[in-house]
Amino acid sequence: MRAFNAVPKPVLVLELLGMVLLALAYFSINHVISLPSPFDSATAAVVMVFCGIALMLPTAMMILWAVAHNVAPLLIKPQGESHSRKDKRDDADD
Repeated sequence: MRAFNAVPKPVLVLELLGMVLLALAYFSINHVISLPSPFDSATAAVVMVFCGIALMLPTAMMILWAVAHNVAPLLIKPQGESHSRKDKRDDADD
């Protein structure tokens, strides 16, 4: 992506929340921080990891979609726009 401005702010917020959840799960598993009792178990850490990854998926999908547009624009172009370079050259020869 060219810049962070290309990604909508709500998607960036979801990305940030996902990173926070992953960091929180990592620190909880390694006993760097102690969380309240419902969140201090290994099951809660696994749930936090999966939720963190799920929150980061929209940004990854937007990046993949932008790369697909840049790398293969002919695959994503609407069906009505099927003019090739040769067709345009032939039009000038009339």
